Amino acid sequence: MIGVDWGTTSLRAYRLGPGGTVTDRLDRPGGILTVPAGGFPAALRDAVGPWLAAGETRVLLCGMVGSRQGWVEAPYLRCPAGPAEIAGATVPVPFDGAEVRLVPGLTTEDRDGIPDVMRGEETKLVALATTLDDALACLPGTHSKWARLEADRVVGFTTHMTGEAFAALSQHTILARTSTEGPHLAEPFARGVARARQSGGLLHHLFGARTLHLMGRLEQAETRSFLSGLLIGHEVAAALAETPVTQVELVGAVGLAALYAEALRLSGVAVRSHDPDLVAAGLHHIGRSLGWT
Repeated sequence: MIGVDWGTTSLRAYRLGPGGTVTDRLDRPGGILTVPAGGFPAALRDAVGPWLAAGETRVLLCGMVGSRQGWVEAPYLRCPAGPAEIAGATVPVPFDGAEVRLVPGLTTEDRDGIPDVMRGEETKLVALATTLDDALACLPGTHSKWARLEADRVVGFTTHMTGEAFAALSQHTILARTSTEGPHLAEPFARGVARARQSGGLLHHLFGARTLHLMGRLEQAETRSFLSGLLIGHEVAAALAETPVTQVELVGAVGLAALYAEALRLSGVAVRSHDPDLVAAGLHHIGRSLGWT
C-alpha cells in the first residue's frame, strides 16, 4: 500500500511492503494550500505516480488533506479510538486506478465539556498505542498534543498552543524589545521551567520576563530561552496535573523534543523518546485493519 501524510505545507509519502516495511519514500513541498480546487487527484498522481505505475492500488491519506480545506472532509472520530475504529471511519474518494481513503481526525472533550481535535497526529499515536499498554504521550509542536493511550487506543488528549504562543509573544509583544535571537541557553531555560511551578499564574509570569530584564536579573540574550522554559514549563505542569505519571513517551522533531525532555526531567519525570517519523507505522496499522496488508 501507499501511505501519505499530506499537511498544510508539505507532503510525505511512503511505499509500504509486507509487515509495514518502508520500501520507498518521498518528501516534497506542495501542501494542501497549494492545490487548486479540484486538483487533488492530479496532485496525488504527480507525487506517487511511479508507485502506482509499479502496481500499487491502495492509498491511505492522513493529515490536513482530510480537513474542510482539503480534498474531502473526513469527519472527526470520537475517542476512544484505535486502528479498527479509525479504519472503519475512513472516507473513500474517487480516484482512477486505485482505492484511495482518507483517515479521520480525532475529537474528545475535556472535563468541562470543551471539545478538542487533532488531525494527522492520530497516526503516530496509533503506532505508539499498539506497543504500549498504558501511557501518556507528548507530541510537541506548534500545537502540542498530550494523549492518553490504553489498550491499543487513544482514549483522550489535550492540545496546548505553546509553539504558536511563543512565536507571538517573542515577536509581537513588549517581550520582543527585551530579547534577541540567539542559541538556546540551558540555564535561563531551566529558570523558566522552575518559575512555571511557582505561584502567580502564566500571565503574571510573562510580565516577569520583562521586569527581570529591567532589574538586571535576566540578560537580553537570555530572555528567549527563559520564555521558552516558562511556556513549556506551564504546559508540562498542566499536562501532569491532568494525568500524573512518572514517565512520558515523547515523539517530536529532535530540537524541540530535546527542550521538552529537559523540561520533563526538571519536573521529575522520566522520558522515553521515540522515532519522530511514526506516521508510516500508524498508516500500516490502519491499513491492516482495512484488510490491505
